[in-house]
Amino acid sequence: METRRIGSLEVSVAGLGCNNFGWRIDADASAAAVNAALDAGINFFDTADIYGAGASEEFLGRALESRRDEVLIATKFGMKMDEQRRGASPEYVRRAVEDSLLRLETDRIDLYQLHQPDPEVPIAETLGALDDLVRAGKVREIGCSNFSGDQLRAAEAAVRAGGGRFVSVQNQYSLVHREPEADVIPECVRAGIAFLPYFPLANGLLTGKYRRGQPLPEGSRARDGFGPKVFTDANLALVESLADFAVAHGHTMLELAVSWLAAQPAVASVIAGAKTPEQVRANASAASWRLAAADLAGIEEILTSVPHAQ
Repeated sequence: METRRIGSLEVSVAGLGCNNFGWRIDADASAAAVNAALDAGINFFDTADIYGAGASEEFLGRALESRRDEVLIATKFGMKMDEQRRGASPEYVRRAVEDSLLRLETDRIDLYQLHQPDPEVPIAETLGALDDLVRAGKVREIGCSNFSGDQLRAAEAAVRAGGGRFVSVQNQYSLVHREPEADVIPECVRAGIAFLPYFPLANGLLTGKYRRGQPLPEGSRARDGFGPKVFTDANLALVESLADFAVAHGHTMLELAVSWLAAQPAVASVIAGAKTPEQVRANASAASWRLAAADLAGIEEILTSVPHAQ
């Protein structure tokens, strides 16, 4: 498994998003997914305190057990857990990290990310509190999520002398959602910030299992009513064109979706979610296609010529 850098961390180019843990799958199924990821060479696990109302962190910590030192754990804070647990004030930063450490059954978090900007708290105050956690050894690196290019620049300008800075940003990015290319990814390249795409498979749209005119698969997010906006006829037509391109090159739609992201500037790890060991193994191997310049040009031609909605 290829590895890339997020600050001082060396992460697998395919990671495991743990957003299904505690929501769509139970503790045993979560453990099976974690074990499959470890066996496939994945060392990077991304979760958040809000996933499964804390259960995702609990299930991940329980599943890792004695193998904690083999992996890198990323989690997030800041979205509303309840009326008292929310935001990015220094006081809440200190509470949130202790809660996550307890749920994860660990003494440190490798990448601690602010889940979304908090307009009520100056970013300098949040960064100062996060830097204190780094100095205390409770956190190794800090990152952010759902930040714009302007917000990344503001955060960089607010770093205190010798203090910790965001080494990563995690935003939505996929073949059908390319908004980060306008400003966020160029800022990542300029500032040396790692980019982590979430929803890399567009809620399953880019797995290749959806086809126009066919029923939605049993147990799929689309069938469950999650993210139905992406399952439009236009997007399905685009996916069919992309899938034809992949097959013509001896690959699957899933491999194209993951490998295309891995080929983009600043992308460090593609953290696709999974419910089963089979999905984990497929996602882990999907990043192995090394797209040549001609491949990327062919994909870009499809993306710009087939009408679709992002």
